Amino acid sequence: MEEETKLQGQEPEEPDFGQGTLARVGMFFIELIKVAVLAGITIALVRYFLFKPFYVKGASMEPNFIEKDYLIIDELTYRFREPERGETVVFDAPIGDGSYYLKRVIGLPGEQIKVEDNKVVVFNEKYPQGYVLEEDYIQDLGKTSGFVSVTLGPNQYFVLGDNRLASFDSRRFGPVPGNDIVGKAWVRGWPFSRAATFEKPDYNF
Repeated sequence: MEEETKLQGQEPEEPDFGQGTLARVGMFFIELIKVAVLAGITIALVRYFLFKPFYVKGASMEPNFIEKDYLIIDELTYRFREPERGETVVFDAPIGDGSYYLKRVIGLPGEQIKVEDNKVVVFNEKYPQGYVLEEDYIQDLGKTSGFVSVTLGPNQYFVLGDNRLASFDSRRFGPVPGNDIVGKAWVRGWPFSRAATFEKPDYNF
């Protein structure tokens, strides 16, 4: 008796909307969370160790920096070199209240700085007889008042505000330790009409 070979047709499989699909959706969200966490960590590292936002308060740096200017502070550069004359820096306030000051570096470690007759005079190895700074960035009304003579030690900086008549600076609180300097003003992002990057002035030294 011959056997009849029969081919049994198979019903098409139903789409799997069960555990397999849920697992794939779960993995997608896990990957999404990983990306979000990594992005958050990256932003935090940039925010706290490389670049920091800073709002200008007060009039001590007018006309170059005014109230509510939004600045990005470069915290990376000074890990590789020392601050230079003319750079605008942010540092821990010497009054110790946890705030920050924005001023311009005028005197470098080892120099003698003298303020007299509305002038700033720098004494160093190159200019032992003194060199009067030509500061084009300050207004005529912002002559440097007062009398100060200070010799800076290692890692000390003499800083002044650009608005000399309205600035609490090294004429009052003395030199700033280099370790207190957070970084230098890099970019002004707001207001858009004043957006700019900052370069140090040329003193013709």
